[in-house]
Amino acid sequence: MIAERDLIERSRSGDVQAFSRLIGRYEDRIYRLAKHVCVGLPAEADDVYQDTFLTAFKKLKSFRGDSELGTWLYRIASNLCLMRRRKKSSEPFVPLLDSPHDHDDGAAHQFRDWSTTPEEAANKKELVEKVTGALAKLPMDYRLVLTLRDVEGLSTAETAKILKLSVAAVKSRLHRGRLFLRDEFERAFGAKESRR
Repeated sequence: MIAERDLIERSRSGDVQAFSRLIGRYEDRIYRLAKHVCVGLPAEADDVYQDTFLTAFKKLKSFRGDSELGTWLYRIASNLCLMRRRKKSSEPFVPLLDSPHDHDDGAAHQFRDWSTTPEEAANKKELVEKVTGALAKLPMDYRLVLTLRDVEGLSTAETAKILKLSVAAVKSRLHRGRLFLRDEFERAFGAKESRR
């Protein structure tokens, strides 16, 4: 396996195959970040994903190596998410569910999973809608921190470095974001009423 530093150097000199290998190492993580931060807007997530690697390719020569490449890519993706959100701030942010068969060309399916009843499927859909809705209501700054920490599993220090925040600010946003989601889930599922 070729060392990442070698792939970076080759990419800087215009080696497209080397850059493709670099993308291959990080594409899943960057897409996951974009998908969770741009919750309910799959087209936005796709755009952030593509723009992250286009920006990285253009700016790779300026990458000093002070941080890991993954940290640098997360920072680019996070900034792109924030910029897109600012542009759309005047527009309503309505979450939409991805279709489970986005790749479907309309052809009939030969196999179908009958293991869940229609009621179970409806309950699952309702749960997904409520979780997606709660995430969509979460302010972007908190959503980024929650995604990097809870979804991507990065440390508080790594998250702080990516978002150019203090560790204390990351902890604060993480705590507030989790409380916000907890309150949203309690409202959505009536947990508060069941406790009384």
